[in-house]
Amino acid sequence: MPLNRAMKILLTLALVAAAAWLGASATFYNEALVSAFFGLALASVIIIHLRIRPSWQDALLILAGTFLFASVDFRLLHFKPAIMAWFSFAGLSSLLIFGLRTMWASDANRKLLLLGFVPSLLFVTSEYYADSLLRWTSTVHPKVFDLYLFSFDSSLYVQLPFLVGQAFSMWPALRATGLIFYIGLAIPIALIYAGRVLRMREKAIPSFVAFLATGPAGVIFYNMLPALGPAHVFGNGFPWHPLPASQTARLLVEPIALSGAPNAIPSLHMAWVLLVWWYSRGLSWWERGVAFAFLFFTVLATIGTGEHYFVDLVVAFPFALMMEALCAVSLAWMDRRRITALVFGLLGTLAWLAALRFAVRVFWISPVLPWTACAVTVAASLVCESQLHRAAEKTVEDDAGEAQELAPVS
Repeated sequence: MPLNRAMKILLTLALVAAAAWLGASATFYNEALVSAFFGLALASVIIIHLRIRPSWQDALLILAGTFLFASVDFRLLHFKPAIMAWFSFAGLSSLLIFGLRTMWASDANRKLLLLGFVPSLLFVTSEYYADSLLRWTSTVHPKVFDLYLFSFDSSLYVQLPFLVGQAFSMWPALRATGLIFYIGLAIPIALIYAGRVLRMREKAIPSFVAFLATGPAGVIFYNMLPALGPAHVFGNGFPWHPLPASQTARLLVEPIALSGAPNAIPSLHMAWVLLVWWYSRGLSWWERGVAFAFLFFTVLATIGTGEHYFVDLVVAFPFALMMEALCAVSLAWMDRRRITALVFGLLGTLAWLAALRFAVRVFWISPVLPWTACAVTVAASLVCESQLHRAAEKTVEDDAGEAQELAPVS
């Protein structure tokens, strides 16, 4: 959109003032800038920035801004230095420079830059408020349903979180790698979104909306069946001292009081990396490789750290499918593929929550039942998603073909 010079100057002053205030705020520094999750979320802005507007000059400005923030905070304000703060400084510098480039770009170039800057700003903002939403959930639900989820996992007769957790204990390098991928979730989201912007321009917006909306939507489901993860239930007993199936089969399942923010079911980390993997189709081999690496190690990290039960990952499939269908705006609301994906995703997620809450004992009849339920859920979700993706891609390609036909001949 056109901007007059006065408006550009006003927005520039506001953006610089906001960045300076955030960078020099002790409260913001201690609450956010030193956080690993928030620091990497801020740093992911650099990926979108330099992919959409590749420039050595901008890279050097980001580096200079990083050292400027560090000098002010560490030398002048005497904040306690932290490694993650450096990532935050770099991301904050990139966000500032990206915003200034966007405002002062020509009208022809501003549209592309806006596709990168606005989502970057929204994603960082959502990450900042994520902890508040989780704390609210823990306040509303002081008791959690971890024993129900643990009972289901045990009905499989293979307690996967404990097995992967034991592997993490035996191989610290594997644990460290898993944690890096787990904490760095914002990196593949930024990478894949930027790749889609370069490939599809504004047609990439639905994928960003799906990434952004997954968090708040997931919190809604957290409140339906709040749980924390086996590490919170077993404490030092995780992962080496699981209850044997013979004891778990007789376990009295009931809500229990545990301190912490419920974030177990569905696993939003799993849902996000599924969306990353699905949306990476059509991008380069190395982008697909990064997406798959995050998918693989996130599966390990979510359960190996004891933050999730195996069933949390299963329920993430229909939940992620629902989010993709909700945001598939290239298809009509009544499109058969979109309706099928949306209905199966929503009902599949709700059905799992209801079964775990009210009928978890049924799964103990035979291990065939829980394994079949997991396999059918995953397989059906993948089939619905594949059909949804093909329909959405065809619509995008048809629209691009029509636009090319209508373009004036120079």
